[in-house]
Amino acid sequence: MTTQGKRLKNIRQALNLTQAEFGARLNISKQFYSNIETDRTLLNNEKLVLLFKDYNVNLNYLLGGQLPMFNHDKNIVEDDFELRVKNVLIKEGLITL
Repeated sequence: MTTQGKRLKNIRQALNLTQAEFGARLNISKQFYSNIETDRTLLNNEKLVLLFKDYNVNLNYLLGGQLPMFNHDKNIVEDDFELRVKNVLIKEGLITL
């Protein structure tokens, strides 16, 4: 199974962005972003929200490796987004109720 860092690298490469470009779009340094791709650190929830909203990233892929890499449903309701994120984070054991 791939790690979150490797899946994030796949997403970045699918978007044809360098580490510096992708880090800048996430408002983090290239070095910090590199640490994420090499699994030295994880993305925080704020950055997960950016990936979902700005790049239509499928959080099930990013957190658990379930394809597809990107969502194709453009009709996701904002209120539903918070619930989806919470459910994914709970499922992956990253948060508890």
